[in-house]
Amino acid sequence: MSLATYGHCLRGVIGRELLRFVHQRSRFVAALVRPLVWLFVFAAGFRMALGVAMTEPYQTYILYEVYIVPGLVGMIQLFNGMQSSLSMVYDREMGSMRVLLVSPFPRWYLLICKLLAGTLVSIVQVYVFLAIAYLYGVQAPLMGYVLILPVLVVTGFMVGALGMLLSTLVRQLENFAGIMNFVIFPMFFLSSALYPLWRIREGSYLVYQIAALNPFTYAVEMIRFAMYERFNAGATLIVVATTVVLLGLAILAYNPARGMMARKGGAGAE
Repeated sequence: MSLATYGHCLRGVIGRELLRFVHQRSRFVAALVRPLVWLFVFAAGFRMALGVAMTEPYQTYILYEVYIVPGLVGMIQLFNGMQSSLSMVYDREMGSMRVLLVSPFPRWYLLICKLLAGTLVSIVQVYVFLAIAYLYGVQAPLMGYVLILPVLVVTGFMVGALGMLLSTLVRQLENFAGIMNFVIFPMFFLSSALYPLWRIREGSYLVYQIAALNPFTYAVEMIRFAMYERFNAGATLIVVATTVVLLGLAILAYNPARGMMARKGGAGAE
């Protein structure tokens, strides 16, 4: 197959995901409601208690809502990555991915196309949220909104690859919803999305250690630093390495001859 054929496949997968996103307006609204509630309601309540958090990359004391905006951007990507993987469970059994997975295209390529499509959808949601936050008064440097774009691609791939790997563990949508709750909320709350790590350490050293091992913490820090025109090399290395590992495991698990999908097929046959 030629490069044009691969490009046509990529456009088809991305176009279908974008059309699904456009038609499912409730999904778009839900993706914005969660972070906006935190920004408008919880941040207002926590401002007095946590409104003087000073940490990198900020150069001075900041309001709490300024601190949590990068974490809420990570929340949008985390929920979108899991929702995209939720659709994989359906598509794999009776949707478009069922057809694509038996096509001549390599499975690793199809999975990367699916990840890229889901990441692009999350980026659209992120920029709409950032525009609302900007009007609300949470304003980063203008160049930060440009520098954050490649970071969103990397972090979107990381959470999407995690969701894709989880989608290989279940065959029914009901079971996957339960797994999502055991993954999304611990990853989000046990990170630096809502509180700086140094403040978490003051409260509980055990929770601090867990947050320091959480790869989502470093995804949030990548976003935070990029928004304020800084580069966090340590966080970038950890996120990229985690993405490669998760993506490799997901590709292996979707291999019909190896991995979890093969074992499920054998179990079902028995």
